[in-house]
Amino acid sequence: MSSAGVYGYHTPLFSQAAPKLSVVSGTSPLRFMAGHSKWASIQRLREARAGKREKKTVHAVLGEFKVERFEGYGPGGAAVVVDCVTDERNRTGSEIRDAFTQYGGNMGAQGSVNYLFHTVGLMAYPAGTDEGRLMQVALDAGAEDVILNADSSLEVLADPVEFETVRAILTQSGFAPATAEVTERASTATQLSGMAAELMVHLLETLEDLDDVRDVYSNAEISNEVLARI
Repeated sequence: MSSAGVYGYHTPLFSQAAPKLSVVSGTSPLRFMAGHSKWASIQRLREARAGKREKKTVHAVLGEFKVERFEGYGPGGAAVVVDCVTDERNRTGSEIRDAFTQYGGNMGAQGSVNYLFHTVGLMAYPAGTDEGRLMQVALDAGAEDVILNADSSLEVLADPVEFETVRAILTQSGFAPATAEVTERASTATQLSGMAAELMVHLLETLEDLDDVRDVYSNAEISNEVLARI
C-alpha cells in the first residue's frame, strides 16, 4: 500500500453531442503531510455536502469548439492544469490568465507542469472501509495500488485501460466505490499553509467557475487550519 497521492478533480459536463475528452495523469507514491488535505479530496467533500453548481452543457458542433489545455503555477509554486472546451482560445486564455494574476499565480508555457500529471483510474472509499479485504480484492482484480489517506479514506488506483474491469469486480465483491473516475495524479505534492493556501483555494475555485473550464487539476495540499477558515 502506498501513501496518498495528489489529484485534481474531474467534472463530467458534456452531453452525448459533445466531443469526448481524454485526460492525462501519474502513479508515483507520495508521503501525505499530516495536517494537510489534497485538493481533490477537499473538492469531493464539498460536492457531497453542498452539491456541485452545474454549468451549461456544451453541445459542440464539429469545427466550432476545441479542447485546450492551459498550465501555470499558483501561490507557493503549486502546479495547476486547466482543461477547457472553447471556440475562442484567446478569450479563454485571457480569462484564465486574469485568474492566475488576481490570486498571485502565473501562467506557464505549454508543458511547464503537465509532465507532473499522469492518467490513472481512481476509485474512492470512505473511512471505515475494510482495508485488508479491499486491498485483497482490488489487487486480485488487477488494480495497481491501494492508498490509505490521512483521513482514513481509501483510494484504489488502476490503469485506465483496466479501470472499468477493476471497478466491476470491486462492485460485484461488495466494494462499490463512493466515486470512480479516470483523472490525473501528480507525482509530487506542494504543501501550502497561511496566505498562500487561502489564495490557492480562491484561485482553483475561480478557475472552476469559468464557463469554458471543464477540469482543473493541482498538486496543492492545503493546510487544515486554512480550510477551517474558508
